[in-house]
This record gives sequence, structure tokens and C-alpha cells, in this order.
Amino acid sequence: MKVLIPSPLLAYTRVREVQADGATLGALLADLDRQYPGIRHRMVDEQDAIRPHMRVFVNGEQVMALGQPLAPTDTVQVIQALSGG
Repeated sequence: MKVLIPSPLLAYTRVREVQADGATLGALLADLDRQYPGIRHRMVDEQDAIRPHMRVFVNGEQVMALGQPLAPTDTVQVIQALSGG
């Protein structure tokens, strides 16, 4: 399925749109990590939860759980919040 990558993670993928597979969001992120080692750690914390500064949308709807089922035709968009001061 199509995965849209935010600018802060382009150091891993080098392109904004990649393909990955998975029946759940967790499986999809594991597949991304196989293709782009280290990217999952930037999105998921040590407790296996999506990091607070990350947002994941499936077909335009925000999802929070790694167990979220996915279909091969879904589009997943990852957004990383930026902060500063």
C-alpha cells in the first residue's frame, strides 16, 4: 500500500512516497523498518505506542492503535509535529 512520508523522515526513505505491506498498522511499520532500518523507532516508542509527536492517518482518518486493520488499497500518511521555541 502507499505510505506518505513526512520531511523529517526522508533521511530514511529519500522519497516522499513508498510502498509497504501489512494487515495492521503495526505490521506495516515493521515492513517499513525492514526496508528502511531505524524508521519505526522514530514513530513508535519502547511501550509499542505511537510517539506523541507523530500522527498516522489511514485514508484521511487518524488512527492511534498499532492493531488498526489495513487493506492493500489503503493510503497511510505519517505526519510529524514540529516544535520550537
